[in-house]
Amino acid sequence: MKILGLYLPQYHEIEENNKWWGEGYTEWEAVRSAKALYEGHYQPRKPLDNNYYDLLNDGANTWKWQAKIAKENGVYGFCIYHYWFLGKQLLHRPMEILLENKDIDTNYCICWANETWTKTWYGLESEVLMEQEYGEDKQWREHFNYLLPFFKDKRYIKVDNKPMINIYRSYDIEKLNNMISVWNEMAISSGFSGVFIISGNTNGKLETRENLIDAYYNFEPGFSLKHRVTPFQTVKYNFLTWIRQNYNIIFKKEILERTFDIRDIYKVNWKKLKYKNKPVIPCTLPMWDNTPRRKHKGFEYINASPKEFHKNLIQIKTNLHLHNEYGFVYVNAWNEWGEGAYLEPDEYYKDEYLKIIKSVTKDL
Repeated sequence: MKILGLYLPQYHEIEENNKWWGEGYTEWEAVRSAKALYEGHYQPRKPLDNNYYDLLNDGANTWKWQAKIAKENGVYGFCIYHYWFLGKQLLHRPMEILLENKDIDTNYCICWANETWTKTWYGLESEVLMEQEYGEDKQWREHFNYLLPFFKDKRYIKVDNKPMINIYRSYDIEKLNNMISVWNEMAISSGFSGVFIISGNTNGKLETRENLIDAYYNFEPGFSLKHRVTPFQTVKYNFLTWIRQNYNIIFKKEILERTFDIRDIYKVNWKKLKYKNKPVIPCTLPMWDNTPRRKHKGFEYINASPKEFHKNLIQIKTNLHLHNEYGFVYVNAWNEWGEGAYLEPDEYYKDEYLKIIKSVTKDL
């Protein structure tokens, strides 16, 4: 079992975020400003030893620390979010710093988070910050050429001599066939056997062009919440959300509107997808609470605990052969602090979640 932690690089300032969210904005701003919304609500969350790292000013040292504790605890590597908008990039320097420092001992690949950026966190989905477009041959070649030095890095993950490329919403790419054909041609001319494309199973539309991709990965908890839980659980969730939303409107309150039992995600996220013919990479999560970003409009998965995470990881490991022959398992996430989904040590759990991964993978 090869655990890959989904990795968020938004822990350094960029000009665009300063403009959109305020001077000095990083993910830590949302984390620090979080408020508890009910008695016993674990907010704000704090990294162990106040480790509010900066991936630009101290990026190499932070990467070394992350790679060290990941490897010591059985985490195979990182799947790093990559933001590419027709040549324009956001949050790209941390991965470039990783590439520049060959002594950082880890494995990695990219996940092209190919979504349009909006002010979703504030309920302003219609306010576009950076629109996602895909272009034509020229733009596809430019994109591949940017990624090529990473692909050539011995630490970059390959499957059958093919660089592994995750695409979050591949169904959005109308000319996916043409783009992949160009990338395969360029990969082969660069000494690879092609590219290994993995499409995300998300809470949105699912990729049906199976002939164009090599595998799927499940993006949890959204995928199971939308596509795998029982109809009764869906109705119950929607009804309770409606009740809380109207309570807030009528009484001018701010109680947390969306909750779901994480154990109901754990009951299904290890099961084989019967309608997929391609390999599937399962995914789990230690916990989830995005109220630092969305306040009372946010979403918390209740009953999350190291004990429940451990049981779920065992289930995934036991049934991994049903999903894919590569051994990959994604964890959402390594460091999504603003969504309360992280493996990095914090002041409350310390390194307990990492130790669980170590205990489950130690016999491999």
